[in-house]
Amino acid sequence: MFNQIIVKMMPLVPKGIIHQVAKKYIAGDELSDAVRVSKELLSNGGAMTTVDVLGEFVTTKERALHEKEESSRVLDAIKENNLNTYLSVKPTSLGLGIDENFAFDNISFIIKKAAESNIFVRLDMENSPYTTKTLNLYKRLRAEGLNNVGVVIQAYLFRSENDIKDLLPYNPSIRLCKGIYRESPEIAYQAKEDVRNNYKKLLRLIIDNGLYIGIATHDDPLINDAREYIDKIKLKKEDYEFQMLLGVRDEKRKEILSQGHRLRVYVPFGKDWYGYSTRRLKENPKMAGMIFKAIFFKN
Repeated sequence: MFNQIIVKMMPLVPKGIIHQVAKKYIAGDELSDAVRVSKELLSNGGAMTTVDVLGEFVTTKERALHEKEESSRVLDAIKENNLNTYLSVKPTSLGLGIDENFAFDNISFIIKKAAESNIFVRLDMENSPYTTKTLNLYKRLRAEGLNNVGVVIQAYLFRSENDIKDLLPYNPSIRLCKGIYRESPEIAYQAKEDVRNNYKKLLRLIIDNGLYIGIATHDDPLINDAREYIDKIKLKKEDYEFQMLLGVRDEKRKEILSQGHRLRVYVPFGKDWYGYSTRRLKENPKMAGMIFKAIFFKN
């Protein structure tokens, strides 16, 4: 109850306090921080990574072009440092909320450049106004012959089962997550168990159709269910990976890796950290206690 109250008060908390608490979720402000963290995660346990430039819901073409250049710099860094990583991009940061053709031009440039160095690119999924637009963007990219691109499916949306079935002809690489944006009861499951049950159903749909899956969750019941199903059908290790966020459940990450599963860590960087960090804190209300301590018990 106390932590939930703190979460609701988040807009009133000084950004400096939130930054101090939430910086564990972010590699740092600079691309060099993401490179450093990616190397550390691989050398200390064998975790792969995906790098994300923080920023979303861009409203000007100038800003979207800047984000395009930032993503291009990430690709250069992956190649130069020979990182076992790929790039994740938020379509709205590259102009999807401004003009769909403009966004397509920006994203296709990035994916074509990535293809030259055999680098994969994941289109992140944002809130529901962009679900159809993002999936259409993915299909358009594949129609252009670009195969080094994948999508994300959110298990809390009612539509997700049909979306997966609609994507089957493209043989997509899918990151399956529960979903973090606040969506209405008309389009999304609200109860935790309902989301879990749909996640389990979608996981089987993806695997049974021979698609590559990124099992993106920190939830023990879902991790355990996935491991049991993987063992049951003897799924090859090259056909799946677990995925976790930087700074979340580090011990669980080490446990999964120690069992021989492949695992990838989502490594965001950049100065536009506030929206991402507050969502992480709202997702994990226990962190609210740290905010309280930071405000009232400064050393």
